[in-house]
Amino acid sequence: YISTLTTSHTSSLSFQLITEFCFSKETKMSGVPFPSNLLPSDGSPEWLNKSDNAWQLMAATLVGLQSVPGLIILYGGAVKKKWAVNSAFMSLYAFACVFFCWVIWGYRMSFGDRLLPFWGKPGVALDEKYLFKQAFLGAFPVATMVYFQCVFAAITLILIAGALLGRMNFYAWMLFVPLWLTFSYTITAFSIWSPNGFLSKMGIIDYSGGYVIHLSSGVAGFTAAYWVGPRLNKDRERFPPNNLLLMLAGAGLLWLGWTGFNGGDPYSVGLDASLAVLNTHACTATSLLTWVFLDVIFFRKPSVIGAVQGMITGLVCITPAAGVVQGWAALIMGLFSGSIPWFTMMVIHKRSKLLQKVDDTMAVLHTHAIAGSLGGILTGLFAEPKLNYLFYNAYNKYVGLFYGIQMNIASTGFRQIGIQFLGILFVIFVNVVSTSLICLVIRIFVPLRMSEEDMEIGDEAAHGEEAYAIWGQGDKLENSSSKYGSSLYEDVEVAATKKNKRGSGSQIEMM
Repeated sequence: YISTLTTSHTSSLSFQLITEFCFSKETKMSGVPFPSNLLPSDGSPEWLNKSDNAWQLMAATLVGLQSVPGLIILYGGAVKKKWAVNSAFMSLYAFACVFFCWVIWGYRMSFGDRLLPFWGKPGVALDEKYLFKQAFLGAFPVATMVYFQCVFAAITLILIAGALLGRMNFYAWMLFVPLWLTFSYTITAFSIWSPNGFLSKMGIIDYSGGYVIHLSSGVAGFTAAYWVGPRLNKDRERFPPNNLLLMLAGAGLLWLGWTGFNGGDPYSVGLDASLAVLNTHACTATSLLTWVFLDVIFFRKPSVIGAVQGMITGLVCITPAAGVVQGWAALIMGLFSGSIPWFTMMVIHKRSKLLQKVDDTMAVLHTHAIAGSLGGILTGLFAEPKLNYLFYNAYNKYVGLFYGIQMNIASTGFRQIGIQFLGILFVIFVNVVSTSLICLVIRIFVPLRMSEEDMEIGDEAAHGEEAYAIWGQGDKLENSSSKYGSSLYEDVEVAATKKNKRGSGSQIEMM
C-alpha cells in the first residue's frame, strides 16, 4: 500500500513521512493506524468508543427531554387551569429527586453487585475510580451508563404522577418519589435488566422498558391512585385541558424523544439502533392512526386527546420489542396498540365499577400498564432470532413463538412466551405490594390527599402560585383576605354571587 501510494504521489508525499506515520508507536494499534483524533489517551482509553459514547450521551439527553420539559408541559396543558402549576411541578420535583437518589444509591441497587436474586447492593456512583471504568455493557464509561439509566428511572416516576394529578398532597409526593424508586424500581430494573437479575438470566425480552418502566408505572400509578383517593366529583365529571396546544407540544417532545429511548438501548450506534428507531416511529404512527379511526367510527369526531393517547400506547407497546422485531411486526403491533387499549379505556373501563372507582387522572393503567403488557406478549410472538442475536449476543436463546414454530423449535418459542408472562406477573406483584406499603407508611406522617378546601383552589393553595394571569399583569391584589396570599379565588366567587343576585342566572365554573 505504501509503495503504491508513494509511487502515485511522489510529488506531494514523502515516503519517510508516510512510513513514520503508519508505524509510529502512538498510531499503531493491532497493526492498524489510527487517525489522530481517535488515538488512545488518558482521557480516552483503548476500550472507549467515542462515537458510541457520544450517541449514548445524546440518547440519554433525548430521554431527559421527554420529562423536562416534555411531560412537564404535557401535564401542565392537559389538566384544569387550577392544577397546571402543581402538575408540572410534580414532574420537575420527581426528575430532580430521582437524579439525587440515583447517584447516591439507586444505580448500584439496580445494576451493581447482587444482594438478592432480584436486588442489588446499595452504593454510591460518584467516585472517579468507579465512574471511569467500562460499563457492564457497551464501549463507554460507567458515568455515561449512570446518566442514561437515570433518565429512565426519572420518567417512570413522572409517569406515575400522571395517575395522581389534581389531588395528591405535594408533601406526600415528596416522600413517595425516593421511597418508590428505592423499594420498587430498583427491584424490577435489577431483575430484568441487570445481567445478575433472575429474569434476565432466564431470558426475558424487555428491549427498552416495556416492563421496567411502563408496566411498572401503570400498575404503581393505578395502585397509588386507589390509596390517595379521587379528585373532587366536579373535577372528575369535567376536567378540560387548559391548553391543548401546550399539551400537543409536550406530546411531540415525548414522541421524538423516544428516538433516544429505544435507539439508545443497543448501547452502540450499530444496525440494531437504526432498526429500533425506525420500528418505534412506524408503530407509533400506526397506533395513532388506528385510535383516531376508531374515534371517528364510533364517536363521529377525531379527538386530539385521543390521538395523543394512541401515540402514547404505540410508543409503549413497541418499547419491549423495538430492536428485535421486523418492520412488518412493528406495524401489526401498532394496530394492536391503537385498538386494544382503546377498547379497554372506552368500553371496559366504563362498564367496570372497580376501574371507575379508582381515579386514574391520565389513564396510565390503559396507556402504560395494558400497552406495556401487550408489547411484552407480542414481543414473545414476533421476536426474531437473528435480531435477538445482534442485541443479546446469544444464538437461539431468545426466539419468538412464531419463529420457533417455523424453525421446528416450538418449545423454545413457548418458553419465551412463558417467560414474558412471568415477567408481567412479577412486575404487577412487586408494584402492587410495594406501592401499597409505601402509601400506607407515608400516610402515617402526612395525608396522601389534599384537603377538600385546598382541592377547590388548586395551585394557589398548594404552591401560592398560579399558571396564568387572567387580567392585569398577574399581580396579587392588595386587599386580600385569603390565607393563601391572593384574592383571585374569592374575588371570582364574589363576582359570581353578585351577578347571580342581579338575576342573571349565569354560573361560573372555577377551573
